[in-house]
Amino acid sequence: MTEITSASAKTIAQAICGKEISAVEVVQAHLDRIAEINDKLNAVVRLCADRAMQEARAADDALARDDNIGPLHGVPMTLKDSLDTEGVVTTAGTIGRRDFVPNRDATLVARLRAAGAILLGKSNTPEITWSGETDNDVYGRTNNPFDLGRNPGGSSGGAAAIVSACGSPFDIGSDTGGSIRAPAHLTGIAGIKPNSGRVPRTGHVIGYTMGPIDSYTQNGPMARYVEDLALILPVISGPDWIDPAIVDMPLGEPTNVNLSNLRVAFYTDPPGFKPPDEDTRNTVQSAVNALTNIAASIEEDVPKPLTRVPELNDRTSEGDGGAGTRRLLDKIGATDISPRLAKWLDKAELIPTEDFTKALEDLDHYRSEMLQFMRAYDVIISPTTATAAQPHGEYSKEEGYAIYTHPYNLTGWPATVVRCGTSSEGLPIGVQVVARPWREDVSLAVAAFLESTLGGWQKPPI
Repeated sequence: MTEITSASAKTIAQAICGKEISAVEVVQAHLDRIAEINDKLNAVVRLCADRAMQEARAADDALARDDNIGPLHGVPMTLKDSLDTEGVVTTAGTIGRRDFVPNRDATLVARLRAAGAILLGKSNTPEITWSGETDNDVYGRTNNPFDLGRNPGGSSGGAAAIVSACGSPFDIGSDTGGSIRAPAHLTGIAGIKPNSGRVPRTGHVIGYTMGPIDSYTQNGPMARYVEDLALILPVISGPDWIDPAIVDMPLGEPTNVNLSNLRVAFYTDPPGFKPPDEDTRNTVQSAVNALTNIAASIEEDVPKPLTRVPELNDRTSEGDGGAGTRRLLDKIGATDISPRLAKWLDKAELIPTEDFTKALEDLDHYRSEMLQFMRAYDVIISPTTATAAQPHGEYSKEEGYAIYTHPYNLTGWPATVVRCGTSSEGLPIGVQVVARPWREDVSLAVAAFLESTLGGWQKPPI
């Protein structure tokens, strides 16, 4: 396998199990690739080279003994620095945790390792995942592999950048308002925000004790290929009997989905949203045109409740005046924070209790109305953000960066992003594929179809 660093995790696992290549060779190839590109990207902020090679040798020995092996046996991975990793510094991008070393793995990390995956290192994240640009005072800024002067997105920007640039087959991101989907779109890879209640958040910096925000936050895989999302998601799903929101709900197989039965809605420019640029609009239309040839029906239709999303999100996630964030910082021992986060906390507006409870009531109404809209459809196709990757620093000036992704954090529904086009400047553009509650299989099946039809990931020039 001459291009092992651009292969899918599924292909790598099959090649290792078939003894076409050793785990040692695979891990070394990825470590070499990280060494080649990371000075430019600043995507991997903590490397575990010696440990990874030791685990790779153990994986090869296990295969030689014909031991029982998992679906990710010998496959390397990186992990977002907001996820606890036993024995490996986990800062969550905040200087108050610069030297924090967890004594246990996050639930999903333990599951991945039990399935045979090997940790190469930790990928960069903004402070406590709280930004659409991946930059912090511990490790600095991460760059986009398609243009080093541009933003790879946030908060899973390190994960997206290193996967896109072939330094890792996959990573695990977190998504509170689009933090898996926007970076995937901006770097040309695939990523899924699973349904709320699918993947335990135990051991993630934003865990299961953050009130409304914890219902918005989900962890999910990011990879170059949709088939890898389908491979990894079952490994990390299901109750751990710690996170109280997780449901033992069956997870469908994407290859069993009959696309010809699907009813598809799409929109490009909902009222009150930042209008997409021409390249983004054309890319969504390309996805719609592809689906027109296979789906049962497809029509342009905008859920009316979307107009309420910005206010609902602000009132439910920030209406406590930042008290929840302060408790989180206290819980994780982050006594020292960046001036940026301190400024946000100082400006956070505390609303009266009756207004906050009204916001939660309004959130329930929003979710109910969205469910009623979805009775007529199986899938929604939309932009991920209004543009392709922007120059560094533009995120803080850009209103509505996550406006297309926030609606589905509020509903909790699954949403996958896959590359479907290219901007006039040669930058990737991803399309968002939203499905009904608990139907990650449908979202992934449609994304896989669009990937095969419109091209999917393409190697960046770095």
